[in-house]
Amino acid sequence: MTGQATQRSFLNTIDWYLVGAYLLLVVIGWLNIYASEYDPENVRSIFSWDMRSGKQLVWIGTSFVLGVFILFFISPRNLETLSPLLYGVMLVLLVAVIFLGANTRGSHSWFVLGPVSFQPAELSKITTALLLANRMSRYDFRLAHRRDFIQTAAIILIPMLIIVAENETGSALVYLSFLFMLYREGLSGWLLLLLLMIIVVFILTLVLSPYVALWVTMAVAAACVCAERATMRRFFRIYTPVGLFLAFYPLIYRTWMAESALAFLRPSWMLLAAAVVMIVGYLIKAWQEKNSFRMFVAFALVLGLIIARVVPWVFQNVLQDHQRIRIEVLLGMKEDPAGAGYNVRQSMIAIGSGGFWGKGWLQGTQSSYGFVPEQSTDFIFCTIGEQWGFMGCLLTIALYVFLIGRIMILSEGSRETFTRIYGYCVAGIMFMHLIVNIGMTIGLMPVIGIPLPFLSYGGSSLWSFSIMIFIFVALIRNEKKYF
Repeated sequence: MTGQATQRSFLNTIDWYLVGAYLLLVVIGWLNIYASEYDPENVRSIFSWDMRSGKQLVWIGTSFVLGVFILFFISPRNLETLSPLLYGVMLVLLVAVIFLGANTRGSHSWFVLGPVSFQPAELSKITTALLLANRMSRYDFRLAHRRDFIQTAAIILIPMLIIVAENETGSALVYLSFLFMLYREGLSGWLLLLLLMIIVVFILTLVLSPYVALWVTMAVAAACVCAERATMRRFFRIYTPVGLFLAFYPLIYRTWMAESALAFLRPSWMLLAAAVVMIVGYLIKAWQEKNSFRMFVAFALVLGLIIARVVPWVFQNVLQDHQRIRIEVLLGMKEDPAGAGYNVRQSMIAIGSGGFWGKGWLQGTQSSYGFVPEQSTDFIFCTIGEQWGFMGCLLTIALYVFLIGRIMILSEGSRETFTRIYGYCVAGIMFMHLIVNIGMTIGLMPVIGIPLPFLSYGGSSLWSFSIMIFIFVALIRNEKKYF
């Protein structure tokens, strides 16, 4: 009887909704990995070691073993205590792989050990989340304190920058997902707006011109200051006429001034002068009124000015050819249906051909004849779209939404700050992978090569996400044991 009571107690502490969603996604991934390489003229078993589905089954089995090990043999308290050590070990591996890792399509991010490949960047997301939860759950931690904010930013940026050095920009981009957790823990929404503006300035600089990008930055800065001080009348009375003048000044310059004695008053210099006046004015006001928000806006303007000037040079001299072409195709600056745009084009054809209900499992022509490269890894979602149709895509996304939502609900209801912070980190990572991966398969994001959680083929990816989920399940279970 004692054994039965103990077993019931264990089963009752596991969140089976979360585990069930995880298992469903893993099975969906396994079936579609097989479908992505199925050849009707040379049919092989889904269990065959010659097929990626057979190899993925091994990774699935080992992931289950890891999950059981985490639930039964690892104390969540030990994870919290060991998080600095785990983070340090992972930093060493991230640096080591640059020099010792294999060169895979220009990226030095994989250790190749015989038939097995291992990518430290996948597991580094877990160690970063654990260390963030460790540091931010201290009783004296305040994100608004400069020391704590700098320490938190360093924990995120150090592995992120090392991964960029590995030329693995997709994995580095995922680290931006920690902003969701930081926002939940009190990060100012203005910082998130700043991040959005950096992206907008980057795009405007490339698609239109640095002049337009800086003009938009100045307009948004002025609007934010007026909104924060509740002085929108001033925005329309002063900033709007000046903004309109600067907007049309390039036309005025070309029409009347370019060939005159006033030719030295070039538009770029006029806009730069206006930006400097705004920056100096905000800094003076910030010092006089002890207003940190105006200091923040002045910093944002300086950053926008730097980005608008530096981006064209970085784009032409730092980015590699394939990265530059992918961005140009995505932003509509260049058409390349047979080159950089080929993957996305074929992926969209595959998804569109599935219609509402899909062609049926193993019936996809795009899948069977290999029109879409990387169809079992980065582009696994197009296999779902072709063979299971709109409804299959909708149900798969709904399953992800349920999984992420469940993690957030459990995190919010947690009594432990460590569990809440770690849970929001996991939810953010899952969300970022979902948005970017599906976005690139339908042409809304650049092709940067990050997997779809639990569905894409690959041991490092599946192990990483499985460990991530089961650590969270263990943390929740640990709380339920005593309440």
